[in-house]
Amino acid sequence: MRWEDFRTSSNVEDRRGMGIGGAGGLGMGTIVILGLIGWAFGIDPRLLIGGAEMLAGGGSGYEQQQGRQGAPDDEMGRFAAAILGNTEDVLTTVLPQQVNRQYNPPKLVLFSGATRSGCGGAQSAMGPFYCPLDQTIYIDLSFFQEMQQRFRAGGDFAYAYVLAHEVGHHVENELGILPRVQERQRQVGQTEANQLSVRVELMADCLAGVWAHHSNQRWQSLQEGDIEEAIRAAEAIGDDRLQKQSQGRVVPDSFTHGSSAQRMRWLTTGLKSGQVQACDTFRATRL
Repeated sequence: MRWEDFRTSSNVEDRRGMGIGGAGGLGMGTIVILGLIGWAFGIDPRLLIGGAEMLAGGGSGYEQQQGRQGAPDDEMGRFAAAILGNTEDVLTTVLPQQVNRQYNPPKLVLFSGATRSGCGGAQSAMGPFYCPLDQTIYIDLSFFQEMQQRFRAGGDFAYAYVLAHEVGHHVENELGILPRVQERQRQVGQTEANQLSVRVELMADCLAGVWAHHSNQRWQSLQEGDIEEAIRAAEAIGDDRLQKQSQGRVVPDSFTHGSSAQRMRWLTTGLKSGQVQACDTFRATRL
């Protein structure tokens, strides 16, 4: 992927190497176990981890941190800031044109190990996530190494897809979709709440594809093999594949992100169409 010429966003805060403040907090082993429990039962792991921190007396275990503002100097940090900057440049044009909405970009926080978010404690074991309460994306960039080593899904465009997926959640929040879904999830049982979560995640996959479509049209950013990289990444992190690898069986009712086939299909939908309206998974009869 040709990202070196992208404008790097200044909407980045770098907390890497800052460590964790405060006396509370959970051990990494406990965090990993809670993350796996949440994933297996379709529960947001942030809720389990945050609750356990409170029980452990660590509800205020993370001091509010303030990292270095602006684009980082290292290559991976510059990469993340460049992808974020390119999503800003694309979406500030695309959203007004296609859905008559102005785009207010999210913030990106880079951290290592653990930090504090508006949604509670952020841990590397949780993977990248978007917090709608502070409209911020949190990522430990070591996740990209895990993608390569654990999932065999490396490459610049695969990593860009991960960041753009989280930006997709911010777009959903900007469009008022996330608040409505969260309200509905509080009213229904776990199975239906999981199904709503799947539609949210697949829409974010599609929106990542919409960004890539327009980025390629304007900057010719995609190179040979890039699309295959992203599709391999989408396939590798499908719920069915992850469940099969970890527990030897697939439990569709516990899916929270979608199957490999669904994730590949919606990413491809966005890539081919370039249309935000094509990403409306909530009206789709087939996911």
